[in-house]
Amino acid sequence: MKKLERKLKENKLKEEKEAQDLENYQLENEALRSGQSANLAVVRQNADTALQNLLAVITSSRSSIKQLLSGAESLQLVADLLKSIDRVSEVSDDGQ
Repeated sequence: MKKLERKLKENKLKEEKEAQDLENYQLENEALRSGQSANLAVVRQNADTALQNLLAVITSSRSSIKQLLSGAESLQLVADLLKSIDRVSEVSDDGQ
C-alpha cells in the first residue's frame, strides 16, 4: 500500500512538473512571437527608411541630369558660335 501511495505521489509530482514545463513553454512561445512582431516592425521601419533614401537619391539624380543636359546645351551653343566665327573669318579672308 505504501509503495502504491509513493508511486501515486511520484506520478503527481511528475504531472505537476510537466504542467509547469508546459506553462513555461507557452510563455516562451508568446515571448518569441512578440519578439518576432517587434523584429517585423523594425524590418518595416528599415524598409521605409531605405525607400525614403532611395526616393531622395532619385530626385537628386534627376536634378543632376537636368543640370548636365542644360550644361551640354550651353556647350553646344558655344560650339555653334565658334563654328560661325570660324566661317565668318574664312569668308572674310576670302573676301580680302
